[in-house]
Amino acid sequence: MSLVPLVTKIAMESGCRDRSRCEQVLHEAAGRQTSLVEALLDADLVEEAAFAEQLARATGLEYLNESELDLTQPLHSRFPAKLALRHRLLPGRLDGKDVCLMTYDPFDLKAKQAVGRDLHKHVTWSVSTRYQIMEGLRRGYGVGAEHFDELIEGRETGGDDDDLSQEVTRLDEEDEEASVMNFVNQVFREALKERATDIHIEPLESNLRIRYRIDGALQEVTVPPNIRALQASLISRLKIMAQLDIAERRLPQDGRINLQLDGEPIDVRVATIPSVNGESVSLRLLTRKKFDMSMMGLDDKSEQTIRDLLKLPNGIILVTGPTGSGKSTSLYTFLKILNTKDTRIVTIEDPVENKLDGVIQIAVKPEIGLTFAAGLRSILRGDPNIIMIGEMRDLETTEIAVRGALTGHLVFSTLHTNDAVAGITRLLDMGVEPFLIASSVRAFLAQRLVRTLCEACRQPARLDDEYLSQIGFPLEKKAGIQEAVGCRACRNTGYRGRMAVVEICLITPKMQELITAHATYSQLRTQAFADGMTSLRDYGWQKVSEGHTTIEEVLANTVGD
Repeated sequence: MSLVPLVTKIAMESGCRDRSRCEQVLHEAAGRQTSLVEALLDADLVEEAAFAEQLARATGLEYLNESELDLTQPLHSRFPAKLALRHRLLPGRLDGKDVCLMTYDPFDLKAKQAVGRDLHKHVTWSVSTRYQIMEGLRRGYGVGAEHFDELIEGRETGGDDDDLSQEVTRLDEEDEEASVMNFVNQVFREALKERATDIHIEPLESNLRIRYRIDGALQEVTVPPNIRALQASLISRLKIMAQLDIAERRLPQDGRINLQLDGEPIDVRVATIPSVNGESVSLRLLTRKKFDMSMMGLDDKSEQTIRDLLKLPNGIILVTGPTGSGKSTSLYTFLKILNTKDTRIVTIEDPVENKLDGVIQIAVKPEIGLTFAAGLRSILRGDPNIIMIGEMRDLETTEIAVRGALTGHLVFSTLHTNDAVAGITRLLDMGVEPFLIASSVRAFLAQRLVRTLCEACRQPARLDDEYLSQIGFPLEKKAGIQEAVGCRACRNTGYRGRMAVVEICLITPKMQELITAHATYSQLRTQAFADGMTSLRDYGWQKVSEGHTTIEEVLANTVGD
């Protein structure tokens, strides 16, 4: 007997307004012999909580809402991870010989047969939302738990692990054979799903910790218990994927992994660091971004200033800031705008983080003598219009870049400084002559990244005027202040995505005179403000007043004057 009429009725009673679309989705799922409930939820035709409640009522089962679920209890030792994760069943109350299992699809006969076959206990069933069950499984068992169990079983039965090296690893390719690769792939898949930019695998004294960096903040991931037992296998797998020497555990190593998920290529930079507890592995996930100025979230004035700078025929434009402030992303965005058929762009980087079509990109290799300075000399002989240098690290590189700017090239690079004006003093400290800085550099752009508020849950903030005055926030703009709340869409962080906070110091004729006259940092900064520069902190306050980010984010990432 077909379940389509029953599920259709439940969907309509839970608020679905498109009956014909609902029936179409359900008939297609029935034809494929796949889950009707899964198809309905994937099509986003019903609101999960209302649908689950109606589903429980129609099937005569208990409905458990979010407030009744305990998602923090350790589940791995009390209920088989393989059974729970394969059939998406979240164990609720576990009392002696009785177990209450939560499902979002009470029509899943395969799940009930598997439970009856493998679990010798009295089982009662209840219904909850798919989101709550999936979140509970993730937090209760940890990332890759189903593959972890397979690994332990394989190790105990003497299972081997063949075909370790692959040039390109497909993360969406399922392998029935229990292997370390499956576990590693699951770690990658989960990180990409969470929009992580980095994965850190860190051996502790008694455990192995995995952390994702999401929107600039580190978040620890729940891992299966006793994962430390497989530490050597996991790290060896990653080193083989990155084509590193698995026998070398005393020295740091760098490599690269090519991944593929849903047909999309993903580059991973791998860095291993020896520690007293074993090797730590850092993985930087580099997805093929569509670089666009809108990604930076700039205001109209700053965006127009940058676009005007990009129209210059020659000179140096420097992006400054600490590691992780988005300098490279900004430079790639600028190059993407300038990358036309009649422009030759050459870059020298360490390493090449993102590949741009139509741009000649060179990776430095100091071990064979290809340094920034050596590569830059060759680039200048190669008739480029635009040059991008990954970082100005020394006087030789900087002097060659200055020479390139003075001979008609537009040069982009980065510096590690705290603000835009400090870029001038940094070049002076490196030994560059003041008159060369004044005549070649066109602008310094300092940058920080702040997390943006989740649009789904942000709400107006109520803050005391005295506190706002104390931190220097303009009281006339306090009406627009929003605060982070946390919801399903942002994983209860209150934030989703990041945006740039910028400070642009233009090298105007007045500024050129001060540089040549060996003016102090204070004098240079005063002149920059006179020329229209907005400080990082004030720019951040502007974004807070517009409801894009929070006061806490601006205070954490900028310094007041």
